[in-house]
Amino acid sequence: MPMKTLYTAQVHTVGGREGAARSADGRIDVRLAAPGSKRPGTNPEQLFAAGWSACFEGALARAAGEAGVALPVDTAVDAEVDLNIDEIEGFSISARLAVSLPGLERQAAQALIDRAHAICPYSKMVRGGIEAAVALA
Repeated sequence: MPMKTLYTAQVHTVGGREGAARSADGRIDVRLAAPGSKRPGTNPEQLFAAGWSACFEGALARAAGEAGVALPVDTAVDAEVDLNIDEIEGFSISARLAVSLPGLERQAAQALIDRAHAICPYSKMVRGGIEAAVALA
């Protein structure tokens, strides 16, 4: 069966890390600033961290539904995204998720995390292009 596109995000960015980004529907309209700069605004690493962690929590909900398990109300996903540089490879990204599933037995929680990591579109992307780790907090 051919792949079906469910949604396409459209964002226009000008000025790179010191510019601005605006989505076609206007829901995102942000100033951008390089990490560590004094300029107001966010940076691509923060946006990626927000996107992956939100997507991953959605995948957790799907995994829990498949397993017939209720996700704890206070489920949370914390993301860290590093911007790295070295003399040989240049810039790279590494990332980690810390997943909190309070009240779930550790083995059951890890099974949900593993399934979510298998089905989350962001997780699929990072497995092929950046160093990434997903761990139970």
